[in-house]
Amino acid sequence: MFQRTAILVACLAGAGCASVMNENTHPMTIETKTASGQLVAGADCKWTNDRGSASVKSGVSTLVRRSNDDMNIECNHPEHKAATAKAISRANAGMFGNILIGGGIGAVIDHNQGTAYTYPTWVQRVYGKALLFDRRDQKEDLPTPGSDTGVVPVASAEIAAPTAPRPPQERTRVTMDDLGGLLPPLP
Repeated sequence: MFQRTAILVACLAGAGCASVMNENTHPMTIETKTASGQLVAGADCKWTNDRGSASVKSGVSTLVRRSNDDMNIECNHPEHKAATAKAISRANAGMFGNILIGGGIGAVIDHNQGTAYTYPTWVQRVYGKALLFDRRDQKEDLPTPGSDTGVVPVASAEIAAPTAPRPPQERTRVTMDDLGGLLPPLP
């Protein structure tokens, strides 16, 4: 009871609830596997968000920096095509605590510090695929299922120099009328 009262007082005093309850980082296990499902440990992985980046070997748990921005993860292995992923950042219980208690100042602090957000804690990227991982799909003690974005990833080392733009006569002009049938009606 004393602990809950102390947290409530801290939240009301202007410090964000998530800042009190959460660290600036949280653990994430990053794994890589082949299209057939075989785990491949030791790939060179790098996670990046607006708060920083770090390199880690696949198969290892690492601390990632909390942020309200999504995280990009790229893993490379000499025997496989690149495995890329985007981890969606979702608000955590600390942010909802701010909203319920009425700590608008705390919500702003937690948002700005990133402590109000969490990424999936266990992701498995597949070589040759670009996957999207969302924490809301995470089940306890299981890797977060990734959804295929349909994009074939290219390792950053394989990215070629930009090609010259097409000459103007080859460009196709698209007007809003052309898109009319493709776009959903506005509410």
